[in-house]
Formats: sequence, C-alpha cells, structure tokens
Amino acid sequence: MKVTVVGSGNVGATAANVLATKGFASEVVLIDIKEGLSEGKAMDIMQTAHMLNFDTTVNGVTNDYKATAGSQVVVITSGIPRKPGMSREDLIGTNAKIVKSVVDQILEYSPDAILIIISNPMDAMTYLTLKDSKLPRNRVLGQGGMLDSSRFRYYLAEALKEAGYPATPTDVDGMVVGGHSDKTMVPLVSLATYRGIPVTQLLSEEQITKAVEATKVGGATLTKLLGTSAWYAPGAAAAAMVEAIALDAKKLIPCCVYLDGEYGEKDLCIGVPVILGKNGCEKIVEVEFSDAEKAKFAESVAAARDTNSKLGDALK
Repeated sequence: MKVTVVGSGNVGATAANVLATKGFASEVVLIDIKEGLSEGKAMDIMQTAHMLNFDTTVNGVTNDYKATAGSQVVVITSGIPRKPGMSREDLIGTNAKIVKSVVDQILEYSPDAILIIISNPMDAMTYLTLKDSKLPRNRVLGQGGMLDSSRFRYYLAEALKEAGYPATPTDVDGMVVGGHSDKTMVPLVSLATYRGIPVTQLLSEEQITKAVEATKVGGATLTKLLGTSAWYAPGAAAAAMVEAIALDAKKLIPCCVYLDGEYGEKDLCIGVPVILGKNGCEKIVEVEFSDAEKAKFAESVAAARDTNSKLGDALK
C-alpha cells in the first residue's frame, strides 16, 4: 500500500515515522512546499530502518504531487498550526485555502484515495473537503475523535491512579464525540470503563469532571507548554486510522464524518464512532448518550454549523 502524508511539519513527520515503523505500507510519501524539508525528514526516518527493522520506503518531495500518484490513503496536515492563545477556529480562513489546493492536487493523481483530514479547524476542513471534492462520504474522514479519545483515556488513567488504582491508558476504554474543539467536544463518561468497570463506580464526580475538562483543553494545554501544537499523539492517531483502513481491520474508532440522518443530524461533519475498514468509513455506529451528553452533543453540532458558516467563499 502507498500512503501520502501532506505536510512535513511535526504532525506529518510523526505520522510518517509511525507508519514506517508499523511496516504495513510499502511506501510513504512525505510532501511539503518548503524546499528540502520532506527530503530531510524522509532521509532521517529511513536512517532508522535498520535499527527499527522496517522495510517501508519513505520518500520526501518538495511540492511534486506526481510523486504521490496511486496513493490509497492520504493524510492532510497542511496549514498553519495553533499558537498559544489561539483557538482552532482562528485558523479557518488561511487553512481553508491551503486544504482546498492540496485536495485538488492530490485527487488529480490519486482519484481513488481515502482522505484523512488533520488540518484545523478539523471538522470544518473535513466538511469543506467533502463538499469541494464531491467524494462519497466514506472516503473523507477527519482525525479528531481518535486523538481526543486517547487524551480522555490518559486523563482518566491519571485520575484512577490518584484514586489508588494502578491504571495506564491501555487499561481504560473511553470515547470522545462531537466537534474537535476545546469548548464543544463531548467525552462520553457514561461509556467509560476501567477493565470493564464503569469509571463512575470508581471515581468521584469531582475527579471525573477534572478529567473531562482536562481532555477538552488537552490540545491547548500542550500548545501552551510547547509553544505550538502537539505532534506525537496527533501523528500516531492518524497512523492508527491509516492502519485500520490498510488492514481492513473493521475497528471502531471515533472519527469526524458526514452525517446524513445519523444522530438526527444532516449536512455536517462531526465526530461519532465509526467502523474503519478498506473502504474508509464502513458504518456509523449510533450509541445511546446520557441526557446530559445528548445536550452537549447538540451544543457541539450547533458550534460546528456556526464554524461551517464562516467558510464562506471557500465552499463556492
């Protein structure tokens, strides 16, 4: 399988590195507009091949979309990253133009590709990509839920440790739906478990609220600490989605997808649990929310629609 990662910044390079080490792809192409950046990062990754024992070839190119031809999956990270104090929505004008241009060039050479959007504001960029490309909805996915769910598991594990349970994130099952936004994402506390035990039986309401709020600002917390957007977890989350598609794994993963009646909503892209396989989104899974979660999901939908309304001319 051939995979392209557009954008060789921290997130894109991390995604390419994780994809290479997993070993299921025959080739990973890194592409960026900055001269030499993709070539240098690809070379650096390839110089770990012997030490990490992988046979995937990573090729870096500068703005040469012909090199991406025949890609089955394309991860799009292009755009300006957040800086401290910025929301994801602050990036909409600049990143909309970048994402449209990238998608057009990708589809010229890989018309059958499945697209995974990371560029922020991710839900709006996924919606823009779907509308502009006119691709079937199963082939346009946004990476937000996978990342936010991983952060939720981390913060729940930390809360469980503080409560006296020897938890790691791999012991915890938790899911985040809704928009990939600090204010409107919806961690599903009602479905979160520690080795099958509902976390509501082990943690106080205060401890759970702390984990939920930390999850919602997880990206902003890292941006403040790092001075730019996070990259290890976003890159790994993208690679995990590619892997599920490449291996036809039929894994249930929260992703941003286009809703057409599911959850009572139409004509927007937002995070919900889906089954990922060789065709991209193969099924949208509708789960029961608590009443409080339903209300928060409705707020998230309203916020996503408001952000989409700011796309303006980009949708024409």
